[in-house]
Amino acid sequence: MLHFRDGIRKIDYVLAYEPHPPGSSNTEDKKRDKQNIFETNLKKMGLELEHEGKEMSKSGKTCFVKVHAPWEVLIKYAEFMNMKMPLAENDMEFGLQNCWEKIPHPFKLDEDIIKSEANYFTAPFSRERVEQFVIESKETFFTSAQRSRITYTILSRCVYEENSSDLSKNKFGIKKLLSNGVYQAAFPLHDGEYFSEHSILSMGKANDRHLLYEMWAKPTKWYKYQPLDQIRDYFGEKIGIYFVWLGYYTYMLFPAAIVGLVAFFYGIGTLYDDVPSSEICDEQLAGNLTMCPLCDQRCSYWKLKKSCDYSRATYLFDNYATVAFAAFMALWASFFHEIWKRKQHEVEYDWDVAEFEQDEETVRPEFEAAVQRKRLNPINKAMEPYVPFWSKCCRYFTTITVLVFFFCLVLAALFGVIIYRVVIATVLYASSDGIIRERTSLIASASAAVINLIIILVLNFVYQKIALGLTDLEQHKTETEWEDAFTFKMYLFQFVNYYSSIVYIAFFKGRFTGRPGNYDYNLLDRRQEECDPAGCLIELCLQLAIIMVGKQAFNNFKELILPKLIVWFRSREVKKDDDIIYSRWEKDYNLASMPALGLFDEYLEMVIQYGFVTVFVAAFPLAPLFAFLNNVIEIRLDAYKFVTQWRRPFAARAEDIGKFFLILKI
Repeated sequence: MLHFRDGIRKIDYVLAYEPHPPGSSNTEDKKRDKQNIFETNLKKMGLELEHEGKEMSKSGKTCFVKVHAPWEVLIKYAEFMNMKMPLAENDMEFGLQNCWEKIPHPFKLDEDIIKSEANYFTAPFSRERVEQFVIESKETFFTSAQRSRITYTILSRCVYEENSSDLSKNKFGIKKLLSNGVYQAAFPLHDGEYFSEHSILSMGKANDRHLLYEMWAKPTKWYKYQPLDQIRDYFGEKIGIYFVWLGYYTYMLFPAAIVGLVAFFYGIGTLYDDVPSSEICDEQLAGNLTMCPLCDQRCSYWKLKKSCDYSRATYLFDNYATVAFAAFMALWASFFHEIWKRKQHEVEYDWDVAEFEQDEETVRPEFEAAVQRKRLNPINKAMEPYVPFWSKCCRYFTTITVLVFFFCLVLAALFGVIIYRVVIATVLYASSDGIIRERTSLIASASAAVINLIIILVLNFVYQKIALGLTDLEQHKTETEWEDAFTFKMYLFQFVNYYSSIVYIAFFKGRFTGRPGNYDYNLLDRRQEECDPAGCLIELCLQLAIIMVGKQAFNNFKELILPKLIVWFRSREVKKDDDIIYSRWEKDYNLASMPALGLFDEYLEMVIQYGFVTVFVAAFPLAPLFAFLNNVIEIRLDAYKFVTQWRRPFAARAEDIGKFFLILKI
């Protein structure tokens, strides 16, 4: 099922399309012409193709093109991509184990199933020195992940226009054919089924996908270490590094969660020893003080004792232990960065990606196509496309202008939420229902936080489309440069979008209210927002919890429930015809596809969470605990969807987590 019909040639990539009757429309005819030219040019570039008609599919409407890269093509493009391949086994390895690794514990992986891999010295592949590389077999020299990466490189550079052999006319690449609807999907195949009737303990793994499911993605393995080398071999270094970072971040959250929990329990244990809140709750003391009305119309005087519950709740999060916890988190963040740098260098060495961006990364085909100016490279004496300085200035000025506009849009939305809170508080205070009047502040804050979350999600969706276009406009040379620029733009916006309302409540709300007899008024001629006499901390905590938890719930729905619904819907279209084999390529086609920015979204979700956990942790000491619990689940959810719900992504390489580390430091 993973080979051509001859059972010898491996399937390195699969293209899927749904044909229409000839002459059905001019648009469909043009699509078929592009497809025919594209496949013809693929053959000229050395790839071998095999077609499966729609009559051979269970759905009865999808055709497949199976792509195989022969040995000559693999070594040609391995040299073009500067792929590092094994020269000799590394004889300089020496084993060092810490005390924790020597002690038996349930978190370790079964070494009889997850076997250690051989380590090699590597060098950029060269066809002239092919005999120097460790080639036990031409069939196994390149892994399935490497074969898919080479094949994708060819697919991304192949033109689909007649009489054109270069990229200058911008008519090239599988990305554009997918966006134009010429093909419905393009993907490498999974190694097989992820489940087996036989136990992996007794019969061993059926394939690498089965191994990853049983030892990593299976929900019952939530407490086990991650098989990182196997993840890297199957999905590539880029996805592997993400899971290394996510595992490290989750591990580091554990001590922060424990200390935060201790601070919270200290607040519970000393709740009734707090003098200010006890006096507010005592009618014989400060609780009997008469307070001014909270609005100008229909609001009456009230006793300070009504703020008792808020004062008690505020003390749970704002006590002496919170100050110590905030200091601890400042040190924790510094240790987090320094230890990660060591971990990252270790991964770079083990996975041989230390100089990837400098030595291996090639020019983006989109850059070659878009940039017509060329100049001589003084090092290799080749003519290369380049973007002049004045052009870069114009493009970046456009980007900055759009960014400033969206920042102003976020602030305008924040102002709208503030006005909503003022208006709804005035309306609720005027209510004849005493229960509603007493809970006016809570109702106004909670409803405003939910509205703010909806605005955040909508603005994120719109801005992401704009940011993609802006990043393309800037014409970045390599894929890493493109991703770093996109990351920086998206995070700047996300920072303002997610944190602006929290910063307002923490530092500005209640600072401009004036005094009795001389209140300050807003544009609607209403009094400015005031904090409860106990402070704004509970409102800040509520805002933080709703945005943090609501965002994670939305992301979990998008990342797990939505793919499951897609897979279920597509599986319903499969006909119950026993004469037709439900092929591996059709099974994978019916899976959900990994979003184009899937890994970026995963990183961004965790970095935003990291901001909640560090910057605003004094307002919500339980944030590290909730983040830790969420991330333990997140690791397995991500593993589950990568192994079972998503088509296999092509195995991209990466050197590190990119600009996200700089963002974390800032």
